[in-house]
Amino acid sequence: MPEMPEVETIKRDLEKKMKGKKIERVIIKNEKSVKLPSSTEFIRRMEGKVFTSVERKGKFLLLGLDSEDSLIIHLKLTGRLIYSKKGEELDYTRVVFIFQDHTQLNFTDVRGFGGMWLIPDREFQRIPALDNLGPEPLEEDFTVAKFRELLKGKKGKIKSLLMDQEFMAGIGNIYSQEALFLSQIHPERSPSSLADGEVEKLYKNLRQILKKAISYRGSSVDAYVDLEGKKGSFKSQLEVYGREGKPCFKCGTTLKRIEVSGRGTYFCPNCQS
Repeated sequence: MPEMPEVETIKRDLEKKMKGKKIERVIIKNEKSVKLPSSTEFIRRMEGKVFTSVERKGKFLLLGLDSEDSLIIHLKLTGRLIYSKKGEELDYTRVVFIFQDHTQLNFTDVRGFGGMWLIPDREFQRIPALDNLGPEPLEEDFTVAKFRELLKGKKGKIKSLLMDQEFMAGIGNIYSQEALFLSQIHPERSPSSLADGEVEKLYKNLRQILKKAISYRGSSVDAYVDLEGKKGSFKSQLEVYGREGKPCFKCGTTLKRIEVSGRGTYFCPNCQS
C-alpha cells in the first residue's frame, strides 16, 4: 500500500498537473470505486467543475473544486492515478476524468480496494477514517515532546502502534520497519518500555526516513507508480524491508522475518533489542 512518501509524491505531481483543469466528462467504469455519493450524483457534481487545490492527509488525497466540494481519494493496496492523453485505455481502469485540454486522469485499481468520495468541503466526518487521523509526523508542530506524550501509557507493540492511523497519519509497513531498524528498536517492544533516548532516536529517524523517501519519489515495492506511471527509486535504499535471510548492513547478522499484527516484519536480531 502506498504510504505517506508515495502519496505525497502523487500529491505534488497533481498540484502541477491538475490545478486549473476543467472537467469535461467523468466516466465511471466500476461503481464500487465511488463510495459517496451515487454514481449519477458524483458525475453531475463533477462535470464542468475546476480543480482548485490539492492536499494530502495521511494516505488520503484531497482535491478541491471550485464548487466547494472536495474529491477524496484513497489508493489502498493497488490503486493508481495516471495522467495521460485523452482516450488512452489503461488496464483495470475504474474512473476517468477527461479535461478540456484533451488530457485525462485515470484511476486504476487491480484489487479494487481503493475508492473515491465527493463531499462538501471539510466535512470529513462523512469519512471516519479521514476524520480520525492522528498527527502528521512531518508537520512543524509535531515535536519530540508531542511524540513522547502520544506514546505515554500505550500498550501492545511499537510497530503496530506506528502503523495505527489514529495514532499517527501516513506511516505503514515499510517505513515503520525502516525507522525501527535505524533506531535499534525491536518491532515487538512495548511503547511504554522505550527510554527517553530511544523515543528521541525513533522520532528523528521516522522524520528522516520519510523525508528521504519523498526525495526519492517513494518506494515501488508493490503496485505504486507516480502520476506518469514511473516507479519511485527508494526501494534501493531500504535496509531491512524485504531482506529476510540477507546480512544486516550494520553488523552482518542474518535478517529475520516475523508476523506483527498480521503483517510481515523484517528486523535484525542483533541490532534491534
